[in-house]
Amino acid sequence: MSGNQAFLDISDVTVAFGRSRVPVLNGIDLKIRRGEYISVIGHSGCGKSTLLNVVAGLLDASGGGVVLDGREISGPGPDRAVVFQNHSLLPWLTCYENVRLAVDQTLSKTMSKAERHEWTLENIALVRMTHAKDKRPGEISGGMKQRIGIARALSMKPKVLLLDEPFGALDALTRAHLQDQVMQIHADLGSTVMMITHDVDEAVLLSDRIVMLTNGPNARIGEILEVDLPRPRDRLALVADPRFIAARAAVLEFLHHRHTAPGLAAA
Repeated sequence: MSGNQAFLDISDVTVAFGRSRVPVLNGIDLKIRRGEYISVIGHSGCGKSTLLNVVAGLLDASGGGVVLDGREISGPGPDRAVVFQNHSLLPWLTCYENVRLAVDQTLSKTMSKAERHEWTLENIALVRMTHAKDKRPGEISGGMKQRIGIARALSMKPKVLLLDEPFGALDALTRAHLQDQVMQIHADLGSTVMMITHDVDEAVLLSDRIVMLTNGPNARIGEILEVDLPRPRDRLALVADPRFIAARAAVLEFLHHRHTAPGLAAA
């Protein structure tokens, strides 16, 4: 991190549940720049999603805190939009209506009705779903549902986009298409993104930095890797790029050798 002031400042965040003396997360310090794409990766149970929930304001930290653009986070807010692995669309509403609901709830004081209509359509077009705007979630594929979930999140004009394994339930081809789309959106909008993932290739492809957590409980940041790959990124060209290969190897080495799952180190 350079000397620039952090846009999203996660400071000494510790999370413990119930009466447990051992926290899930312990002393997480992370400073994220405006417009940066950060991935958080680690073994199952290391607290990746717990950290995202603290930033989202869905979970209170036991210690430490989070400051976004100079304001401390104390609960959910429209300045942070979350896209979960499961799309969480309302099944009785059309794709347009799902996005429009978020627009009306967050932007009704700053946009007229006509402006909100155009803004809804613009965000649906951004994820290339105009052709399905009048369909309901039950009538479209999983990948298309995730596109609408991303459009809904972006339509709120959030300061930070929080992605919790957003492509994890999709087939490989659909996942690749959506990854490319998110890369393009990040390039076009300059969004600040924090993504939880377990996919090493995905983390290297999309991220400016990869935050690697040690095993839980009592998980900490074990290492942060700067991804030295110019943008825009072409997944096919990167396969043979020595910088991509080196970054991928560094993350795999961390996950499988220095911080293997509990009980496997001696195997």
